[in-house]
Parts: sequence; structure tokens; C-alpha cells
Amino acid sequence: FIQTSSKMADSDETAQDAGPTPPQMLTLPDGTSLPALADGEYDVIILGTGLKECIISGILSVDGKKVLHMDRNDYYGGESASVNLNQLFEKFKAGTPPSALGSSRDYNIDLQPKFLMANGKLVKMLVLTGVNKYLEFKQVDGSYVLKDGKINKVPATDTEALSTPLVGFFEKRRLRSFVMYVQDYEVDKPTTHKGYDLNKLTAKELFDKFGLEKGTIDFIGHALALYDSDFYLSQPALELVDRCKLYGESLARYGKSPYLYPLYGLGELPQAFARLAAVYGGTYMLNKPIDRVVYNEQGAACGVVSVGEDGKPAFARCKQIVGDPTYFRDRCAAKAKVVRCIAVLSHPITPGNEASSQIILPQNQIGRPNDVYVFCVSGSHCAAPDGKYVALVSSVTTRADLAENLARSANEELKDGLKLLGKVDACFYDWYEVLEPMADGRADATFISKSYDATSHFEQVRHTGWVVVDGCLARGPLVSSASAGFS
Repeated sequence: FIQTSSKMADSDETAQDAGPTPPQMLTLPDGTSLPALADGEYDVIILGTGLKECIISGILSVDGKKVLHMDRNDYYGGESASVNLNQLFEKFKAGTPPSALGSSRDYNIDLQPKFLMANGKLVKMLVLTGVNKYLEFKQVDGSYVLKDGKINKVPATDTEALSTPLVGFFEKRRLRSFVMYVQDYEVDKPTTHKGYDLNKLTAKELFDKFGLEKGTIDFIGHALALYDSDFYLSQPALELVDRCKLYGESLARYGKSPYLYPLYGLGELPQAFARLAAVYGGTYMLNKPIDRVVYNEQGAACGVVSVGEDGKPAFARCKQIVGDPTYFRDRCAAKAKVVRCIAVLSHPITPGNEASSQIILPQNQIGRPNDVYVFCVSGSHCAAPDGKYVALVSSVTTRADLAENLARSANEELKDGLKLLGKVDACFYDWYEVLEPMADGRADATFISKSYDATSHFEQVRHTGWVVVDGCLARGPLVSSASAGFS
């Protein structure tokens, strides 16, 4: 034992005399060399720790890929992070929060709050990857929809369906026939189709087959199928039926509401997938500015330049790059604008005084080209102190004067939703562009997700065969096997 220790000591002294090992140098396509960043060589580099990016990081790591995940911010979540009250006031340059709002640390305010469908893709992905063990969910108390100037609860039980004022007495029978058709419909069982080819029949034509009234169509299309405009009416009816089936299946799982929401906010989801990636060898680096993405002679992404531990430029090489659109603005196009208001309240906003709720204001009911969404959570989901509520009102807008006078423009665009809030303790207005990649990523090995939309749920866009819930990340050679179970 003494001899072994002596030899070890001699070895340590020799190593100290030799000095630190020089960093590995990597050659860039232009012939220059830079020190290696972290391990230097990776299968995939992911930029941004938003939910979509963390999902990709998690499933690729599980699939055995070597992943480097970086973020320019010093926190997880990116655009889908959860912040406390101090951070919210700091973000909007509003000074110090009033003491009457309570302790800052009791708030978990989502910058992109969205409910999860209980039987939706994201919940299934959480279970399949085992990420659900890192999280705790609670059901959302109520879902409401506006009709004829009144806020009505979306029926969740047979009793509520019979008594709801959303449809008239005789219309209830026609609605029931439509709902039964949706429940029974199976693509691979022609006997359930009743002679309707839903790949050819439009949604409007299907509604006409059941003789449904305009108000009922608004209710089905926007409160059940969760479309944000009436564009779907001219599209094949199959997706409408699929969406309605998902709503019914989600409602059947727990009753009362089809929606779930994580305790302590949605920001817990990116961190949960980050834990999954870390367990399987993924490397995370926060507070890392991205100097540039490097492309080879063929125009394909092959790495990124950032800063090493010594604060000097360093390079990491990869085969593919995944990132949120804020890292690739020159490769994205603005498809829409979202305007929103984040508010802190001291009271619930629904007729039933639920602690958590969603209210959908269909476009035809408020005379706008798009729906307005109202989202509300409270201490029941550990999003605010007891007696306080956090609400968000959002919608798509085409206004060009948002930057010049945001408060006035937002009030005009969101007025139908804002009046449902009543007295507010604090409110903040914001707007952003919905960015979409201009290419699918196959040609340049750069796979870019899409900005979040204005909806208050995750089921607005459901692209079959895509990895992320509502993004547009194309399936490349490295991600296809990992995404197969989540298509």
C-alpha cells in the first residue's frame, strides 16, 4: 500500500511538472483552427432550451446520439420559461413589484402558457419517455366559450350537455348525432363512415349533413376541435373529426375538463426533458453566446462558434443543428403577429369561480378574423400565492402600429378578452412575430422549430411524422429513428 501510494505521488508530481494539457484544436471549413468547445465532436448541437428543443434533446440522447445543448440565456426554457414576479417586472422594465402582490418566489408565471390535452401527443410523449416521473400535473377546472355575448361552460358531463344554453332544444338532438358519429368513426372501419369520405368531404359539408346551425358549428370548431379561425371549413373533414375525437378522449380520461397543467408552471417541462437528456449523456451549456453557425462547402451546418471556459472563441463540430427561430432569423419568415396581455388578479374570471380555466372567444362571436384566448391559473397549480391569479389574453393581429403604441393597440385588439378580467392588480402588454423556417432543414442540416402561436393549448398544430408537438422540425437522418415512437 505504501509503495502504491508512493508511485501515485510520483506520478502526480510528474503530471504537475508537465503542466495542463493543451486544448484540442479543430479546423473549420475555411481553414482556420479554434480550440474545441467541450468535447469538440457531437452528432447534434441544439440551440435554445425551449420545450420543443428540450424534447428533441431528450429523445435523441435516449436514442444514443451525442448531444450538445446550448442556450444564450442563463436559465432553461427560452421563450417557454417560467419566471417569478421580480423577473416578470424586470422583463417589462416595470420597476419593483408592489408588496400587495405577495412574495415574488410564490409566482411561477409562464411566458408561453398552454394547457395540455389529457390524451394529446405531448402527454403520451411524457409517458413514453418516462419524463412524467419528474413532473406533477393537475387537472384544469373549467373550459368556457363565448356565444351570443355570454360566457358558457363547455359541457363536460351528460347532465351539463342536457342543460347547456350553447345549443337549443331541437339542436341538441342533431349535435348528439354528430358527436356519436365522431365517437364511432374509425379510419380502418368503413362501416363507421356512413358513406362519407372524409378525405373528400369538407368540414362545412359534413356539418351540413347533420343540419347543424352556425352557432353550433362555432362551438364545435373552436371549443372542441380548437381551430383558431374558420379556414378549416373548406378543408377535408378528417382532421376535424380527429380533433373532436381527441377532445372527447381527453375529457373521458378525468372528467370535468380535458386539460392538464403542471404544478409550478410550464417551465418545468423543458427542465424535465433536460434531465432526461443529461441521464443519457447529453451535455448542457447555459449562458453561452452563439457567435455563429458554421456551414461547410456544401452549405450544410457543421458546427457552432461560441466561447470556451477561458472566454475566448471555441468551436464544436456536429452533423446536424437544431434550434429555435430566434437563432436563425435570416432563415425564417414572419407568418403572423401575436399580441397579448399578462395580468395579475385577486379574483377568478369565470362564472363558476374556478381556480384554473380557459375561455375561448370564437372569431364570429366577436367580429374578428381570429379567436381570442383567455388563460387563467392560480395557487391551485402553484402559479401564484393563495388569493392571486395569473391570466393571459392573446390573439393573432395584423396591426402595423404595435411598436409605436403597444398599450393602445393591445387594448383595442384584446378588448373582448380584457373585459372578462375585471379589475387587475398589474398588467403587461407584449407582442411578437410567429417565425417559421423557410426550408425543412434537409438540404442544410439546420432544423428550425416554429414560434408559439396565440392559442392557450398545445393542440393547435398536429403535424403527423414531426417530432415536436406543434413545431415544424423536419425528420432528418439522425432524428428519424428517435422520433418514430412519437410521430
